[in-house]
Amino acid sequence: MERRKFIKSTTAGIVGGIVIPSIVPSSVFGKSAPSNKIQIGQIGCGRIARAHDLHETLKYDAARIIAVCDVDSKRMKEGKELVDAYYADNSAKKKYLDAKMYDDYREMLMNKDIDAVMISTPDHWHAQPAVEAALAGKDIYLQKPTSLTVREGRILSDIVQKKGIILQMGTQQRSSPQFRIAAELVRNGRIGKIHTVKIGLPGDPAGPEAEEMSIPKNLNYNMWLGSTPETFYTEIGVHPQHDYSRPGWLRREQFGAGMITGWGQHHIDSANWGLDTEYTNPIEVEAIAQFPRTGLWNVHGDFMVKAIYENGVEMLISGGYPNGIRYEGSDGWIFVSRGNYQATTSDPVAKENSSKALDAMDPSILTSEIMANEIHLYRSNEQHGNWLDSIQSRKESISPVEPGHRACATCLISHIAMKVPGKLRYDPKNEKFLNSDLANSMLSRPERKPYGVESFKL
Repeated sequence: MERRKFIKSTTAGIVGGIVIPSIVPSSVFGKSAPSNKIQIGQIGCGRIARAHDLHETLKYDAARIIAVCDVDSKRMKEGKELVDAYYADNSAKKKYLDAKMYDDYREMLMNKDIDAVMISTPDHWHAQPAVEAALAGKDIYLQKPTSLTVREGRILSDIVQKKGIILQMGTQQRSSPQFRIAAELVRNGRIGKIHTVKIGLPGDPAGPEAEEMSIPKNLNYNMWLGSTPETFYTEIGVHPQHDYSRPGWLRREQFGAGMITGWGQHHIDSANWGLDTEYTNPIEVEAIAQFPRTGLWNVHGDFMVKAIYENGVEMLISGGYPNGIRYEGSDGWIFVSRGNYQATTSDPVAKENSSKALDAMDPSILTSEIMANEIHLYRSNEQHGNWLDSIQSRKESISPVEPGHRACATCLISHIAMKVPGKLRYDPKNEKFLNSDLANSMLSRPERKPYGVESFKL
């Protein structure tokens, strides 16, 4: 019945991401004493934290956000104001909480009152604070992409698993019912033997030239750069100083790989769920891409990636396909997308380009019942709530670290293939290319000390 209700709601234009939380929301705020709550520190107080991670977590009564951290003191103070105001508005006490501020997350991690952290930082600052949080015994909600390099991701995954940390990747499509429904239908053979998966994913536009600017007094720019090389400051290369619109670092290869990781990890992770390839990577990959020849922003534009998995499935990724995932099998196809859901208002793809959440060549299969003896995938009503559930139960979250690393690694080796001509053969077990020293040299990056994760490897 659930499947039929979902199809009816999506055809009526209802957002596929609307769900009912499994943890009691803060509409019953004050039900449990603060000492019984999961005490959380927020690392990074920018766009994704404000519009998504804090917004989605504050509503749960099981959570209590007690600290915020940012290398930009203005954003740190505004993050504190957001948290304090939420609790004041939802409590009988006007000063229910006075969130502590940190300008260095490492100091936050020393706070024994903090049980868990949410990491909503730029891509180049994902792996290191997650590694250090795991070593400090804190559970983690980590925004995607998992890491800046394949090497970083492997170090992080190994440490998190060894320490028994609950890590939830911010690949929230797993908690939207249409992605689970599509994956279950595919895994249970409703469209026969899968031979091709087509993923629609846009590129990024080129940007203007940018001149060096004075570093704002409120920004610790040296720490913001982290393990990446020193380079001059310019506002459109970092983040806006006067609002929380889409930041320029997203379009600079120094700090990430562009849309192939920025949104690619979402779709590749979801596709892996349907293909049962969550713990591996393609064995062959080749790609073409356009890169800007001028301007500050230098991540890829239009592109095409072709990857082949050991099971023979061919994955094609390009902005030429509708945004979403199309599974193609011997007996038909299924298409799944976010529908009208947006994690933030600055998501780069217009709603109308991916408005249909779930579709199939034969629509009747979308309402077919998954029987008791068939494959049933993990169900989650909301990503942040599932993380909190997992912290309490110590059971694995819906988006744990190793599948997150594998999805990110597929994005990263695709990005490498954009740079290295020809067909690259890849060994998923040892995470190395078999036929290119140049490609292997791109699996890691030099780290600017004292930052980086290499010193933490097991």
